Amino acid sequence: MNDERCKLQERQSSWRIRKGLSAVAALHLAGFALAPVATAAERDTAHRGTLVSVAPVADRGVGQVREFLAERDIATDPVRYGVRAYRLTYRTVDPYGKPTTATGLLSLPRGGALRLDLVSDTHGTMVDRAYAPSVSEDLGRVPSYLNASAGRAVAAPDYLGLGEGPGPHPYMDTRSAVTASVDMLRAARTVADRLGRPLTGDVYATGFSQGGQVAMALGRALDGGADQHFRLKGLAPVSGPYDLEGQEVPALFDGRVNDTSGVFYISYWLVAQNRLYHFYRDPGEAFRAPYANRVESLFDGRHDEEDVVKGLASSVKRLLAPAFYNRLRHPSGPLLDAMRWADHTCDWKPDVPVRLYAGAADTDVPIGNARSCALRLAAHQAHVPVVDQGDVDHFGSFAASAPQVARWFDALAGGGSPR
Repeated sequence: MNDERCKLQERQSSWRIRKGLSAVAALHLAGFALAPVATAAERDTAHRGTLVSVAPVADRGVGQVREFLAERDIATDPVRYGVRAYRLTYRTVDPYGKPTTATGLLSLPRGGALRLDLVSDTHGTMVDRAYAPSVSEDLGRVPSYLNASAGRAVAAPDYLGLGEGPGPHPYMDTRSAVTASVDMLRAARTVADRLGRPLTGDVYATGFSQGGQVAMALGRALDGGADQHFRLKGLAPVSGPYDLEGQEVPALFDGRVNDTSGVFYISYWLVAQNRLYHFYRDPGEAFRAPYANRVESLFDGRHDEEDVVKGLASSVKRLLAPAFYNRLRHPSGPLLDAMRWADHTCDWKPDVPVRLYAGAADTDVPIGNARSCALRLAAHQAHVPVVDQGDVDHFGSFAASAPQVARWFDALAGGGSPR
């Protein structure tokens, strides 16, 4: 394992306290072959976002919030209030439009305005379902606590198949990540009303890594009128893989993505996307021995990142079967379909302020992804800045950007000058 990855894992370990709060109480409330086409169930929003249950999972004073953030090297100046957080279980749809449930974290400030603006925060890549924001008080809660302590409600979906949702996680399936995110906003609206903290309808969207790409797609959906109750007001994704075909996948082969991260991401993507696009019938067609016999079981939602990395090869070339390695270098057919289906998140003209945050030294999601996104937005006459955080790695870009995003949302909401 190279020195860079060791440093990355050391940082992650320091963040991953994994205390995990048990619920204080549970309050049950009544009431893409090609990517799959939208079904009647997906188009029918009558039951999507319906709340199934809500459980309190955290109650932190302002000092405890600052301590939580400082322990993870996050600037604490946006913090003004304590935070209460709740795990929501709600109805949504799977990648085929069939009814299912998902979970997510709703965080509210202990103080501030009665009516609250809402932040949507979409998290980065994770393989262990128990590490999702609604379950684990860890890195995935940083944006929730930052923005809630600044005086806004925050809805953070776990996505399908993570947290306490059923089934496998359809990693990098943008469509189902967006439906789960929109439905989380709806469930959050219900709970906020019942807790006496109604939402204004104004939404600010952010997300990191995988969640950066989801945030961009969610912004597009909200801007296009996905739900009449919510109005997109600002969009600030961080280090998202917006360009799989032109940037992220080629970076696996030219050294811009480090070997360990490359193996982790591409194996996760292939296993999850194969369920939708059918790249292979047997893992042995895509993966070398002995990895072919274990790769799918490693992504069962019960292994953490370190277990997955230990169980796979040291490089993408050693992981993949030679013929499949060449297919990935020159994608066509279902492989290219899967990449291009995910690569449309920046093909629109936002009607709200947008900033793209990234790090120049990121060897997980190279900054070229953000620059490609900015170019696609510019083609639609939307001139969006790339905020280059300089010589920081992937998680360094998150640590630097998260408080900047919270400050920027403050400025947008208050009409002040963004910092």
